[in-house]
Amino acid sequence: MPTHTRIRMFNTKETYPNQSLNNDLCQAVRAGNTVYVRGQVGTDFEGKLIGLGDPQAQAEQAMKNVKQLLEEAGSDLSHIVKTTTYIIDPRYREPVYQEVGKWLKGVFRSPPGWSFLPSASRSG
Repeated sequence: MPTHTRIRMFNTKETYPNQSLNNDLCQAVRAGNTVYVRGQVGTDFEGKLIGLGDPQAQAEQAMKNVKQLLEEAGSDLSHIVKTTTYIIDPRYREPVYQEVGKWLKGVFRSPPGWSFLPSASRSG
């Protein structure tokens, strides 16, 4: 029977104290030989935003997080089969793609595993 290993567990009550949330989550789950990684942003694991206003720096931090989570799960970046990227402004596409491309050079062959879905701008 396969076991699930939860990586970097946390509760939203401590993570988001200004919101009335109380959910048990984790950054990644290893289920058998598959690793599922939670969406990553430009925040380090201590909660500090890296690269405010700099989409390339934020993409770099997100990829550092992904790399670390995969390693903690016993895997690495070469085993990634799909990513989904959300970008709030189409002007950020090039710096984000360039940064992620550095980390995943040679990983995406066939079929492609990249989705570009621009998000609506958010205020406040």
